[in-house]
Amino acid sequence: RNESHNTFGACSSTYLPRRSVSLTQSFNDLINQEKFDEIAIKSHHFGDCYDGRNHGQHADSIKRYTLDSKRPLNPYEQSQLIPLLLQNYQPTRSWNWRSLTTILHSLTSAGVFAPHKLTGKNVKRTQADLLSTLLAPTIFKCNQKPEASNIDARGVANLLWAIAKLVDNGQEWTPELKEAVAALLPHVYVQKDQFIAQHIANLLWAIGKLVDFGQEQTPMVKEAVAALLPRVKAQRDQFIPQHIAILLWAMAKLVDNGHERTPELKEAVDVLLPQVKARRNQFIPQHIANLLWAIAKLVENGHEWTPALKEAQASLLPRVNVQKSNFKPQEITILMWAIAKLVDNGQKRTPEIREAVTVLLPRVRTHEDQFDPQNIANLLWAMAKLVEYGQAQTPEFKGVVAGLLPHVNAQKANFKPLEISSLLWAIAKLVDNGQERTRVLKEAVAALLPYVLVQKDQFIFQNITNLLWAIAKLVEYGQERTPELKEAVAALLSHLKVKAQKANFKPNEITVLLWAMAKLVEFGQRQTPELKEAVAALLPNVKAQKDQFIPQHIANLLWVMAKLVEYGQEQTPELKEAVTALLPNVEAQKDQFIPKHIACLLWAVGKLGELIDLNLVKSTLDSLVHAISEIPQLSQQETLVSLWGVMACSARLYLDSN
Repeated sequence: RNESHNTFGACSSTYLPRRSVSLTQSFNDLINQEKFDEIAIKSHHFGDCYDGRNHGQHADSIKRYTLDSKRPLNPYEQSQLIPLLLQNYQPTRSWNWRSLTTILHSLTSAGVFAPHKLTGKNVKRTQADLLSTLLAPTIFKCNQKPEASNIDARGVANLLWAIAKLVDNGQEWTPELKEAVAALLPHVYVQKDQFIAQHIANLLWAIGKLVDFGQEQTPMVKEAVAALLPRVKAQRDQFIPQHIAILLWAMAKLVDNGHERTPELKEAVDVLLPQVKARRNQFIPQHIANLLWAIAKLVENGHEWTPALKEAQASLLPRVNVQKSNFKPQEITILMWAIAKLVDNGQKRTPEIREAVTVLLPRVRTHEDQFDPQNIANLLWAMAKLVEYGQAQTPEFKGVVAGLLPHVNAQKANFKPLEISSLLWAIAKLVDNGQERTRVLKEAVAALLPYVLVQKDQFIFQNITNLLWAIAKLVEYGQERTPELKEAVAALLSHLKVKAQKANFKPNEITVLLWAMAKLVEFGQRQTPELKEAVAALLPNVKAQKDQFIPQHIANLLWVMAKLVEYGQEQTPELKEAVTALLPNVEAQKDQFIPKHIACLLWAVGKLGELIDLNLVKSTLDSLVHAISEIPQLSQQETLVSLWGVMACSARLYLDSN
């Protein structure tokens, strides 16, 4: 129900030898006009033979200044430096590949092109012009024959890293950047045997990052990845811990964005996993967070729980406790999300899992005012998911939730559609598992509902499913049906019909959507044309996927149909076909229903009445009565609901002449 979007920076590399930087070197040295004049004199001296090396050295000095400062350029420094760079960095065709790639890589590393909120429009325009000025000759060289352009492996790796870093830092994904990527990718295949371990890590990170930001998985992208994956296996002993973390993150990100899980990709993952265990004591917090995210994401996308994967995960979890004081807010979020996702995909809540969560909760509380909207959404989703799988809502746990909720209201205007969906789902799931509906929680819900309406056109099918479930669940627990809530429901229902026409329905989604609509109707939602159309669009999918529903789905779906009929749903042929398609599954799966399901089914069969053929009523009733006789004790509510269903069915059978 949510994704993790981390900003994992790959390792930087450079052409030029690293020189020691004096701590007294100031920014003024970089913007000294005499320095630019000196570069210009040298370039004029060589004329058409000038290869751009002095500009490359100057760009490298900018990068080294930021490395020495341990931060990228700030907005003031950008405003001083960028106009001078545009004025003095005018490449000609004589500038060689090495100089161009060094300049682009160095300036990107230094944060020259990074957007800041405080950066003025003029500076942003100058940034764009400078980037365009440097990209044009680079693209030209990429499109030349290799022997004419002297393209080398390091330059290809550095440029793709730089472009990915630009996009990751907020640079608009322009046609020019896409053109540069398209021009570079064929050279990955050409140079595949020349890449060292660092290049391979940076290249796969770059491709993973670009795909995450909308780069299509074109044949060129797939070919580049296919060329790099065997090199992972060939150079597996040369990867440092940072490389291992980068590579697994990149492969998980590619798979998560639709890249096929080829034998080569699986083999590359399997080659790296033992390295995780072997190097476990060398990973820094960022590596630990991203490695657990990668493992969780690979499992979510079908990677088997192999012994190597289990050992890798098990070796990382104790490191969370060891490094607990060093995790930054985003890393805490990634870890909580990864742990919850692993549990959601079959990982048992082991003592190591419990300990990691216990260790992280106080860190969330400590940094609660530093989490951005994405982090808040992912954290609350993770906590709700853990509670769903048995996490106790301890005072400490509740305190973390209570600490995060006010920040929902404070940052309400900054939540994206996926984050709104995740937040409301999480809040509803927490309430469904015993979280008290405090004033703070009600305020968070009230703050988000108007933004459901505002962003209604941007919700994907899964978002709509989660939102309708969340709203229905909150209404069930006493959420007032305010005008904002009614408007949000109306907006979601109107978009559901449109999205439903293109959606590939999963059994769980069909069940959740129909349950939500029935629950809303039960608590006062009118059966509007939009709601009727949404139900009509979903019912044929019940029949089409009748053999894929688990016992919980079957019980919920029949309850839904009975509830809709109770509140005036027209008994259409589609409704009758859906009911008739589901009932044989009751007998087939009679031994798998829990008491709650049986009670629900008996009530539904009784309520649906003549919508069900009498012979089907009898066979279904026989199956359910047999199942209920095997249960030692029912709750009072289950007993009453079951008894009503049995009596209703018995009355109908008694009245039949046969």
